[in-house]
Amino acid sequence: MVVLPGLMLAIMLAMLDNMIVGTAMPRIVGELGGLDHLSWVVTAYVLGTTVSTPIWGKVGDLYGRKNIFITSIVIFLIGSALSGMAQSMEMLIGFRALQGLGAGGLMVGAMAIIGDLVPPRERGRYQGLMAGVMALAMIAGPLVGGFITDNLNWRWAFYVNLPLGGVALAWLLAKLDLPKYRTEHRIDWLGAGLLSVGITSLVLITTWGGGQYAWGSVQILGLAVLGVASLIAFGMVERRVAEPVLSLELFRNRNFALVSAMHISASVFVNDHESGLWHDILEWLEHRIAPWDPAHYRHNETGEDNAA
Repeated sequence: MVVLPGLMLAIMLAMLDNMIVGTAMPRIVGELGGLDHLSWVVTAYVLGTTVSTPIWGKVGDLYGRKNIFITSIVIFLIGSALSGMAQSMEMLIGFRALQGLGAGGLMVGAMAIIGDLVPPRERGRYQGLMAGVMALAMIAGPLVGGFITDNLNWRWAFYVNLPLGGVALAWLLAKLDLPKYRTEHRIDWLGAGLLSVGITSLVLITTWGGGQYAWGSVQILGLAVLGVASLIAFGMVERRVAEPVLSLELFRNRNFALVSAMHISASVFVNDHESGLWHDILEWLEHRIAPWDPAHYRHNETGEDNAA
């Protein structure tokens, strides 16, 4: 399949980014400050990806996969460029969210295009290649991030996406030939909104729980109630709309339901583990970076904070 290199590059971009950025975090905090918001550099990206993925899939169904997939790559590259130019931690978090919105379309778009081009009998082989790319990205990401951090500027942890994404973009524009179509169906915006609120609540629970807030705190319990209520409302809406974002009929298939449950469980575990890891890293950085933080000196000069 001639478009496979472009699809593999797109998936590698989505998988490689967080691995590279994670290695550069100490340098980012050292230059931009904002130690208390460090975990949001990752969380903003995860939220953007998680919330946008089902929407990208549905929009691709309605308006054709090629243009939607190309759009997601462009948004990802814009977010990468802006993240590299960020001058504050708040700007970086916002641009990372934009980058995550684009990344949500990379994974679902690549898999959907394979589904359009490859017969069912052969899809397992191509999906195996995609899984290999993901594994390679997880192994190579920290190594590449360490090299960039030690030999270049941390901003290249984001700029490195630009040439790779440019190659993928040019290859797909030249080689990907899919039928262009547009249907008159409606997007279920209410369902998409409820699903986004529910997913966001779950991500924030696993990010904040046990770290920034205790598991039994009002904030975590409130998010849990909001998440459950949103997902229940989402299920009720999806049963009634003509064009659901996620058809609940799929969960009647035992294989689909089992794989979905395993994927969700693994994702929650990994995110919770990473959140705990980031909490430990934050504590370590606080003791190493805070004495050199200009804000630390300002506090000491004004007598507001005399801690060493």
